[in-house]
Amino acid sequence: MTEKQKLLDNRYMRMARIWAENSYCERRKVGALLVKNKMIISDGYNGTPSGFENKCEDENNVSKPYVLHAEANAITKVARSHNSSDGATLYVTASPCIECSKLIIQSGIKRVIYGEEYRVMDGVELLKRAGIEVHFLQNSEI
Repeated sequence: MTEKQKLLDNRYMRMARIWAENSYCERRKVGALLVKNKMIISDGYNGTPSGFENKCEDENNVSKPYVLHAEANAITKVARSHNSSDGATLYVTASPCIECSKLIIQSGIKRVIYGEEYRVMDGVELLKRAGIEVHFLQNSEI
């Protein structure tokens, strides 16, 4: 990876962290950016579907089952646009789960850069198995 690419990866990850601040979720705020040809083509953060209340957790502080992950929001948002995620890079503040990883594979994303490791890493393993370039960008690198 070139020095210029490392600088870009760090910048986009900082932007994804800022975008995560838009989330109404209390337990964990996650942000995602889809970048293609040095242009942000989509963004997302974790939260409830459009038209639902902006409360992600129930009375026991457990995430509601219909909360969308940041990656899923970014991918579905680009699907509604005139852009294509084929060949894009996804910057996400937390490692993708297995369900989001399936969406990433199917959407043609070629690189995934994530900033925090989740306790379950099966999504990252699936991405690697699919031949997607995956990098963990630690906070100390940002």
